[in-house]
Amino acid sequence: MSAVPLVRFDWCMADFPERLKELRAERKLTQARMAELLGVASRVYHRWESGAATPHFDTVVQIADVLGVSLDELVGRKSVNGEGAVHNHELHRLYKKVDQLSDEDQRALVIVLDSLVKRSRVKKVMTE
Repeated sequence: MSAVPLVRFDWCMADFPERLKELRAERKLTQARMAELLGVASRVYHRWESGAATPHFDTVVQIADVLGVSLDELVGRKSVNGEGAVHNHELHRLYKKVDQLSDEDQRALVIVLDSLVKRSRVKKVMTE
């Protein structure tokens, strides 16, 4: 009978609350908004960030989805991929589906987004 190799974990679940808080703050989300996106009470979410409680695994998966990170990134086993994060949850959700659009629809989307960005820049310049 062969020995099963031991798996070495370079992370600790005790670090999860701080990691959760850091990722949420980077995305400019409040605790109340995170709780809303996850469908839990604000006090429950607060307990996760304070370390007073730990979410169930299925909720941890949902948290990773809301924050747009992998489970490894969420628990600190891997650094967060800096692929131009979309901080607005609804935009991020839609962004993940853009590749499913036809080439024609993707080109139209690029035109619309480009015009909105340019309009925003013009408004910013005009107010300065």
